[in-house]
Amino acid sequence: MAQKMPENTFNRNIIPATEPERLRDLAYYHSLLMDLEQSKAFNHIAEMAARMFQVPIAVVNMVGADKVRALAAAGEISVGNEVERGVSLCSLAVLNNDPTVFKDALEEPCLLANPMVVGDFGLRFYAAAPITTKAGNHIGALCLVDKEPREFSEIDQKILAGLARIVMEELDERFGKKR
Repeated sequence: MAQKMPENTFNRNIIPATEPERLRDLAYYHSLLMDLEQSKAFNHIAEMAARMFQVPIAVVNMVGADKVRALAAAGEISVGNEVERGVSLCSLAVLNNDPTVFKDALEEPCLLANPMVVGDFGLRFYAAAPITTKAGNHIGALCLVDKEPREFSEIDQKILAGLARIVMEELDERFGKKR
C-alpha cells in the first residue's frame, strides 16, 4: 500500500529514502511518546537548551509519518503539541546528519510558503539537530526557535548535536535494554 504524502509547504521532498526504516525505529519508542508523564528528563533538556542558547523556545520533536509531536518543550510550545509534518521545520531537520540552521527564515526560499514563518507565529530563527537511532535513522530533532534572526556558530551546532545525542541516550536508556 502506498504511503500517503503529507502536506508540504517546503517545495522540496521531505520524505527520506529510509522512511520505512525511520518510522519502524520511531514506532519502537512509541509508548514513551504517548506517555508524556515520562518526559520530565526531556523537558529538562529542552529548558537547558533554551537557557544555553538564550532562545524563547526549545522543543524535542518526534517526526511521524504525518505529524510532528512535541515530546518536550520550553517556551510557547506545549508538550504534546502536534503540527502537520509538511509545516514543521523538523521535517527538514530529519533529512540531514548535521544540524539544520536557518539564521533568518525570511531569507530561505524553501520557507517562504511556510505558515510558521510567514504567518502569525513569525518564526525567524531555527536550528535543529537530528535525534538519531543506533541504526542511523533520524526520528526527531532537538529544535531552537526565535522570532528574531540570529547567528549560530559551528560550536553552537556541535553543542546542540550533543544535546540531541543525550535525548537519544535517554530514549535508549528507557527502551534500548528491551531491544
